[in-house]
Amino acid sequence: MLWSLIKILVFVAAVIALTYGGTMLMDVEGGATISVGGIAFTLSPIELVFGFVAVVVAVWLGLKLLALMVATFKFLNGDETAISRYFDRNRERKGYEALSEGMMALASGEGHLAMTKAARAEKYLKQPQLTNLLTAQAAELTGDRRKAEATYKQLLADDKTRFVGVRGIMKQKLSEGDTDLALALAKKAFALKPKHEETQDVLLKLQAEKADWTGARQTLNAKLKSGSLPRDVHKRRDAVLALSEARDILDTGKTIESREAAIEANRLSPDLIPAAVMAARGYIADGNARYATRVLTKAWSVQPHPELAAAFAEIVPDETADARLKRFQSFIKRTEDHPETKMLLAELNISAEDFPAAKRALGDLVEKDPTARNLTLMAAIERGEGADDSVVRGWLTRALTAPRGPQWICDNCQHIHANWGATCSNCKSFDTLSWKTPPAGDVAMPAGTEMLPLIVGQKQDSAPPAPVEVVEAEVVTPSLEK
Repeated sequence: MLWSLIKILVFVAAVIALTYGGTMLMDVEGGATISVGGIAFTLSPIELVFGFVAVVVAVWLGLKLLALMVATFKFLNGDETAISRYFDRNRERKGYEALSEGMMALASGEGHLAMTKAARAEKYLKQPQLTNLLTAQAAELTGDRRKAEATYKQLLADDKTRFVGVRGIMKQKLSEGDTDLALALAKKAFALKPKHEETQDVLLKLQAEKADWTGARQTLNAKLKSGSLPRDVHKRRDAVLALSEARDILDTGKTIESREAAIEANRLSPDLIPAAVMAARGYIADGNARYATRVLTKAWSVQPHPELAAAFAEIVPDETADARLKRFQSFIKRTEDHPETKMLLAELNISAEDFPAAKRALGDLVEKDPTARNLTLMAAIERGEGADDSVVRGWLTRALTAPRGPQWICDNCQHIHANWGATCSNCKSFDTLSWKTPPAGDVAMPAGTEMLPLIVGQKQDSAPPAPVEVVEAEVVTPSLEK
């Protein structure tokens, strides 16, 4: 408001000054006489002033006209001029408008419209590093993989866009299932941008899938150095890779190197069950029972597992059942309330033929958390105590329909695995297998439990109770009597 008032006052003052000046010039006597071709012109002072202003304006207009003519000539000649710059700015404006509309169409899922806008943007901008990326992503959206791959290849020619092109083709090959070429492209992308987190993850996953454990450990170290992986997670995953490497070394017959790798894996992650088992068996092979006991006891205190108990039994393979039961007391003393400990004690007492103690060891586990394993143990206990076949058969019938208990389950896709592995066999995720109970399913037996007696067999007076003894031998004792 104040500034507007100031401008008005300045304008009024200027008008007053010009009016006053004109009045003063009109009052001045005299003038100037100009002779042109024998004709004399007498000009007053005010006419001289107006004439001077007219001459200045005419000269200025002449110079501008001359500049326009020169610019027109340069424009027609192809040189850069104000006119060409005007048209360039106009094309640039239209190009960026088309690019922006193409990006909005891509975000809206309109792939064909996005490709049309990308072509229009390329026509005006002549910047393929911008428009090719939009074209490639729009082609992917419309399912035109050939055009998308061809466009990504065009980005490889420019150093500024080479990484984008390699990454785009890598994702194309991953979606097509060509993991060999995808792995090579992931290595190339990693070399271009070692700190790119997504590239690190893809490369690590592919290396683990291809059993390139050495390369995977190098990639894992790069993730740690770039700050994209916490140190504790790095130690755990490095242990997983070291364990996988140890298994491969063992398959080649190099037992000493395999033991060293397994021990290294256990050092990195003492709670990794397969690493503890493999390291302990390496110590046992070296005759170092003390270290094997220490490794297995530490792992058991974190996560009780049947394989740990089986490996602990291998430390003294020829001991009696009573001696084994006594030796295991120090092994399980920190986890007395764990279901795995209760089932382990039941197995040990069954081996020692102390069936009442085995039943006490199970406690109320078969009521609170029935599984196929503890129900089968209960059938073996009933058989050992001399129960009728119908009682034994009842426990076995329940075992057939009961949950299997904890298993190796992928945290990503919930796929169940018979054995631990570094990668999930279903979704190929790395280090996602956990020992836990799967979620309860809704699958029922086709004809209900009425058909189960047909599976376990009917009671026959002349037939010996062999089926239960087979179950007893196969389910109860193999983990401890190796």
